[in-house]
Amino acid sequence: MKIGIIGAGNIGSTLARKLSAAGHTIKLAASRSPDELREHAEKVGAKAVSPAEAVKDVEALILTIPFGKNRDIAAILADVPASVVVIDTSNYYPFRDGQIAEVDHGKPESVWSSEQFGRPVVKAFNAILADVFANQGKPQGEIGRIAIPIAGDDAQAKAIVQELVNATGFDAVDAGTLADSWRQQPGTPAYCTALSSDELRKAIFAADKTAAPKNRDEIMAFLGEPNIWPSTEKVIDLCREFYNRK
Repeated sequence: MKIGIIGAGNIGSTLARKLSAAGHTIKLAASRSPDELREHAEKVGAKAVSPAEAVKDVEALILTIPFGKNRDIAAILADVPASVVVIDTSNYYPFRDGQIAEVDHGKPESVWSSEQFGRPVVKAFNAILADVFANQGKPQGEIGRIAIPIAGDDAQAKAIVQELVNATGFDAVDAGTLADSWRQQPGTPAYCTALSSDELRKAIFAADKTAAPKNRDEIMAFLGEPNIWPSTEKVIDLCREFYNRK
């Protein structure tokens, strides 16, 4: 499959590396110019391109940029064919993205993103820590495989995303429609807790939409207190403990 990825941070770079290794053709774009990105792109098996080039002649497009930047790339999606599956990996953090009133008032993040883009999206790859995603994937069927939630309105698009999730070393769990995608946003039990498929389904069901923004902000404040980001294992433990106390 031909895949464009906009965003070359931890998640975007890991997606490029894993999907390239699985046999997909990857174009990688970022805020850096293609020349500045080229060496890094080659290391992860991708071709460095501009964002405008990343959306051309692809079957899937993965957007892995800060949530608040989604408005900035809407224009380059205008001519992307409807058949292209667009995957939104972003999460809303007001301290980074600025206050967005519609999301603050309860609109699911990826519903808002879809409205900015003027086209459907599938929410995926947003609820996993970067280190877990990079280093803890396992072959299909192996015991202890971690699951990733996906949400969207088009069954065929979600099936394609499920295949991509599997190719990265994780199980895919259907979290419902795009309107249900709040269940995998920051502040929910499904977010960054590294769960198995069965555990993740229970976590998705247990999500509390009203409590999620407060949970998100409390967790970030707690993690930021020492001014030293804890280990991946510690973050997972803290998130699990936090939700178990609720």
